[in-house]
Amino acid sequence: MALLFDIKRYAINDGPGIRITLFVKGCPLSCVWCHNPEGVKLGKQKLYTKSKCIGCSSCVEACPQNALRLTKDGIVSDDSRCVLCGKCVEACPTLALEMSGTEYSYDELMTEILKETMVMDRSKGGVTFCGGEPLIYPEWLLEMLRRCGEKDIHRCVDTTLFAKSEIVKEVAENCELFLVDLKHMDSEKHRAFCGVRNELILKNLRMIAEMGCAFWIRIPLIDGVNADEENLIASADFLASLPWQGERRVGLLPYHDVARGKHEKLRTTYNPNGLEMNPPTEEQKERALQIFKDKGFLATIGG
Repeated sequence: MALLFDIKRYAINDGPGIRITLFVKGCPLSCVWCHNPEGVKLGKQKLYTKSKCIGCSSCVEACPQNALRLTKDGIVSDDSRCVLCGKCVEACPTLALEMSGTEYSYDELMTEILKETMVMDRSKGGVTFCGGEPLIYPEWLLEMLRRCGEKDIHRCVDTTLFAKSEIVKEVAENCELFLVDLKHMDSEKHRAFCGVRNELILKNLRMIAEMGCAFWIRIPLIDGVNADEENLIASADFLASLPWQGERRVGLLPYHDVARGKHEKLRTTYNPNGLEMNPPTEEQKERALQIFKDKGFLATIGG
């Protein structure tokens, strides 16, 4: 089974129409700028927001492992004792403590999805499986896709495509749309910023295109990483070489460091190696749009 760290209703940027998006926990990539760092690590994690803490010690008293202490710097957790039971989270009156990672049965998830049927039908929306990386749970994902298919619910998979090709192929046969992140065309730079090389990703992207699958591309646009003209032209040339079905959509997503606060909650460090990353300039955004439009793509900032 998969662990989920969020269920987002009324999502409008995760595929066509209004959707319900399921965020699974765990990802084989480690992108420095990742907006959902709580979704990268497998297994449950505890988050702490110091600004919400009122120092009432309810969590300390509730912990059966004596893993928490109240200090002048707030609540301190002893990870060698903590078993992630969630008792402290249940006891916290201000939601200063949160647990990331919840397991749902197939029936429980289908119940949540079917609650949105009216909205999905009216808006021509559906369900999107996101993450983290949903392809790391192939059996779970395929079962959910099949169940949604039986209910005629539009199925979208938001993925890095970093998975065995046979898994990608089977998923492609059971969904209507892929949202694919294309982060960098240079494999070594891709490894430096995302932790893995990109050959498998590009191979799988070409495979689903040749299968006739519908897919949209999303590119995080980051000055210092991939917003240079050389990489953008290489990206556009590669995408133009693919046999697209339907809309040739490319969404350019300007960088921001919204994840910095999440790292504080996780007690981890954002961009620990100090790699250069900045929001793209207006000139860079306009140039990026023009490069993709010149290749015949429906290119937008955002989405």
